[in-house]
Amino acid sequence: MINFFSKYKIFFYIANFVLIFLYLFPGSLIGCFLYDDCRIQPKLLDLPIISSNHVYAFLLLSVIALLTYLKHSRIKLVIYYLFFLSVILEILHIIIPMRSFEWSDLLGNMLGVFIVFVIYEIFKKKNYKR
Repeated sequence: MINFFSKYKIFFYIANFVLIFLYLFPGSLIGCFLYDDCRIQPKLLDLPIISSNHVYAFLLLSVIALLTYLKHSRIKLVIYYLFFLSVILEILHIIIPMRSFEWSDLLGNMLGVFIVFVIYEIFKKKNYKR
């Protein structure tokens, strides 16, 4: 599977584009289709401190990025990019109509990237000891 993603980097680029498009869309594009109301954001889990949707979105993007660039020498740069993207996209919600900056969303974004980063570091150290 790693060879598939590293060979076809287009999947990472498409996932990036889709995530950025959904983040910058005024309102909720998914809410428009599911509820016929762009102001309603569907939630998978209702957690009090972090937004689970944001964790899942950045977790998925981070896993795709990790599988794509695992054997690449600049994997750390990709991880920094994902952290930067998670912060910038949430800050942009301040100026996007029908969107708002929320700390729980920002924490969810960063947690999604952080989980994959920690798993990467654990496996890297485990393979390094061999």
